[in-house]
Amino acid sequence: MTMSDGPRDRRSGDAPGPPGRFADDLVGLDPDDPEARAFAAHLDRMERVSPSSFTVEGQLAGVRDFAESANRADGTRRVAAVLLVALVLLGTGYVIFETLEVVLTTLL
Repeated sequence: MTMSDGPRDRRSGDAPGPPGRFADDLVGLDPDDPEARAFAAHLDRMERVSPSSFTVEGQLAGVRDFAESANRADGTRRVAAVLLVALVLLGTGYVIFETLEVVLTTLL
């Protein structure tokens, strides 16, 4: 999300307010402040229209959102996210191994 200059009010000569979609939410915040930019990015994520969760695109968007959240997390939340991913991969590996075992024993 970019924070480009908004139009100036030529009558009062004041500096413009925050530009963009969230101008009302960011009034009084410095557009160059990293925390204000993070807040604007948070608002963008909250209002983003995503595809239905019952489609492949929706599932992939959910995985992307989880990965982005896990990358931003720290401490206990990050450990929990890594543990969750490890358990999912372990379960997936087990199912694949068992399936291959059944297929190979049936063929031989």
